[in-house]
This record gives sequence, structure tokens and C-alpha cells, in this order.
Amino acid sequence: MAGRNGRTVRDLRRGNRTAVLQKLYFDGPLSRFELGPATGLSSGSVSNVVADLIADGLVEEAGSVDSDGGRPRTLMRVRPHSGQMIGVDVGETRVRVELFDLALTELARTERPLNPQCYDVDVITGHIRDGVAEVLGAEQAAPELLLGVGVGVPGIVEHTPDRGAVVHGQTIGWDAVPLERLLRADSPLPDEVPYFIDNGAKTLGQAEMWFGAGRGARNAVVVLFGSGVGACLVTPEAEHGRAVEWGHLTVRVRGRRCRCGAPGCLEAYAGAESLLARWREEGGRPPEGTDEETRLTAMLAAAYPPEGTTPDPVALAVLEETAEYLGAGLSDLINLFQPERIIVGGWAGLQLGTRFLPAVRRHATTYALRHPADEVTIDLGRLGPDAVTVGAAILPLADFFARGGRRPEPVAEDRLPPWRAALRERAPR
Repeated sequence: MAGRNGRTVRDLRRGNRTAVLQKLYFDGPLSRFELGPATGLSSGSVSNVVADLIADGLVEEAGSVDSDGGRPRTLMRVRPHSGQMIGVDVGETRVRVELFDLALTELARTERPLNPQCYDVDVITGHIRDGVAEVLGAEQAAPELLLGVGVGVPGIVEHTPDRGAVVHGQTIGWDAVPLERLLRADSPLPDEVPYFIDNGAKTLGQAEMWFGAGRGARNAVVVLFGSGVGACLVTPEAEHGRAVEWGHLTVRVRGRRCRCGAPGCLEAYAGAESLLARWREEGGRPPEGTDEETRLTAMLAAAYPPEGTTPDPVALAVLEETAEYLGAGLSDLINLFQPERIIVGGWAGLQLGTRFLPAVRRHATTYALRHPADEVTIDLGRLGPDAVTVGAAILPLADFFARGGRRPEPVAEDRLPPWRAALRERAPR
């Protein structure tokens, strides 16, 4: 039965469960007494919801604390082993698949290398399916507890009603790839276990906002600096983040050709791939037959050698120019969105690290308007190179919370008649 605002009894129950679950997850353990003010629910509603969640195996007791003159108060927390999620990072050089419990503790992982020059759709979907099957076969896996599979990919992700998630990955040669439908074909998962597919910068942003350097900020930009560059914008209007193709902002008219085909993109000057290419073009010698991460390590070692050793002037000049381009690109984000924080993540951003960041900050301040530049902080992400995978795993977790901690039910062939469905919806739980 729907009220005047259109919400049914089931909607209210789901909202109450969501409020209690999220508060316990982020701020627990908490007592029932503390949950009331924290969620805005009455003490009776809190008691009913907590009892319901305990019965479902989602919440458990976690000790007690003394109260003022009364009986000790029992603390409650979310049970870490009551659910599992899989996160997938389709990166530039490999596909990484990790299995997590509800507390985002890693239970299993596998990686499969990719040829950076060939992002064959069949190869990548095969790697994802095989990786999912492998981690679900691990000793600590409990497939019956799986909430879903989150996948972070390069490019723009369009969510369609008929084909599911469709990926437009111009830099990797993907043109309207129906990735969700392809993953469902020959999937090792039951139909009721969902896939959640989104841009890798957005999954990085989700992870840093929930658990990393962005926690507590209302307006932030999380930058993914890898082979290319991307960003996730978080605002009160887009609290779960919105991917923006920041890497394809034009920074130089008639400039270097970007991987997307356009001239002068930021990614053509600030991504690790272009950074290494410019070093090589200027006479640098990246180690042959190695991956990008190894070559960037070599470039950093050449530019910043041990004390008493002469630095490679070419490597140093390319890195300094890259810091200016990256700072100028950040200044555009500052002027456009006026964030409280900018967080730099991704494997290349973390590898360049604290030695590189002061120059980036200096250039960002130089190119940005004074007031928003004074209000923003620019720091490194805190979650390391696995942040995209963690953020991908958060996608099914966030959906699970939004549904009040209830798993999707298999679609029944013989649906209930409307009158019986209405009675079930109104029944107390």
C-alpha cells in the first residue's frame, strides 16, 4: 500500500534497514541506544530493524559498553562474513579479479596480463569469466553469499534497458561493446547474481570516498593517473560519483596526437604511456621488453638518481613538463567544480608520488583562479594500486545496502496475482 508520498510499507522497511546497516558499517560497532539519534529512527524501530538484521545473519553482537547507571549496552556490528563481492579492474596491462568479504578484506585474487596494443573484447571477457570462476573456487569463497560482480573499465559506460552496460572505449578501440551481455553469455554465475559495470575512474573515486583520502568530503575530484588519465567528480548532487573524460580535455591546439585520435588532449602529455614515449623520442632509453610500470620506474631512477649521481636531463625535463601539464589540467577541474579536495590515484600517480606532487600543486595554483585554488587540497590517494578493484567491489555492496541488505530473488515463472502481492507487501516482517 502506497502512502501520499508514493512510498509503500516495504519501501519504509527497506529504508530503515538501509539506514541502520550503513551506520553500523561505517561507524560501528554501535549500541541500539546510539543508533536511534544516528539514524533518526525511534527506539522501537531500531529494535525491530536490528532484530530483523540479526535474524537474517547480517548483524551480530560485538561486546558491550557501560551505560550511565544502567545495564551495559550491547554493541552491534555488521557481520563481515555474511556476504562476498568480486571486484574486477580491466586495466591497461592486465585484468585483476579479487574476492572480498563484506568488510572488504581480500579473500582471493588472480591477474591475467594483457597486450597493451590489443584490447580484444573476447580475450578480456574470457579473462573476466575465468578470473571470476577462479576466485570463486578459492578456499575462503562462499558462492552462495555472492552479492555481485563489479567491473571497472576504461571509457564511457552507457546503461541501457535492452543491452545492459555498453562500453564506449575509444582509446582502446571499443565501439558500443555490450559488455554486460557478453559476460552473461557462458557466465559461471546464476542469473540472479548481478554484474555492475562502470568507468574505472569512478570505481577509484568510490573507493577513495568511502575508505580513503576523500572520506568526509562533500565535493571532491578523484584523478586516475595510469597509462592514460581520467577523473571522478563527487558532489552532493552526484554523491556516488560521475566519471568525466578529463584526459581528453584539449590542452594544446594542434598538439600531440592522443590515443583517442584527437590532437592536443591532456592524456597525450600527462599519461604514463605518452610520458614514456616523449622520453624515448628525446633520446631516453626505457628498458626494452618490459611493462609500463617497470619503464616508469627506470625513468624516475634516471631523473632522480642517488645523491652524487648526475640526473638524466632528458628524463628530468619530461617529468617537469608533465607536472606542468598535469597541474594545468587540475586547474581546469578547480575552476569548473571548485572541489574541497583533489585526490591523485592510479598506479602511475602513486609511483610518481610525493616527489612529483609539490610541482603539480604549484602549477595547479598558478593556472587556477585564486579563490578556488586557496580552498582546495591536492593529495595522493590512500588505497594503493588495488583501489580500482576495491571500488568495483563496492558497486554490488552499495546496491546491497540500497536494497536494505536483501539479495535479489530469482524471477519466478508463475508470478503472484496483484492482490496476493499486495497482501504480501503489507504483511509485517
